[in-house]
Amino acid sequence: MNQSPELDALNLADKPDGPGAAMMISAGFGVFVLGFLTTLNEASKGAGTWLASWQWGQGVGALAGKSTVSSLLYFASLAVLWVMWRNKDVDLKKAFYIGLGLGVLGVIGTFPTFFQAFAA
Repeated sequence: MNQSPELDALNLADKPDGPGAAMMISAGFGVFVLGFLTTLNEASKGAGTWLASWQWGQGVGALAGKSTVSSLLYFASLAVLWVMWRNKDVDLKKAFYIGLGLGVLGVIGTFPTFFQAFAA
């Protein structure tokens, strides 16, 4: 891939695309997990009880579990993908669309008109 003439004069080092792709996919995955847990909380009283157990006395109910679990899985997926791709060039366009697709599905899962359709 050729650089523009303006960038050629800067003599920039070529860096791998893997870390950027890992960030995009992990962010989409984190949002997807949040949407999934939101819908699961509505669909299952047992899941709601388990998610509420993550609040550690803060009084916010299942919200604590949804946000904590989705954050932990985001960081875990980022760590795994970062280690796998830290020195590799991957298809950034494909990673963007995967992250975008996961993010859109996750956002849909957080809309009340969607997750209330699964009420137990």
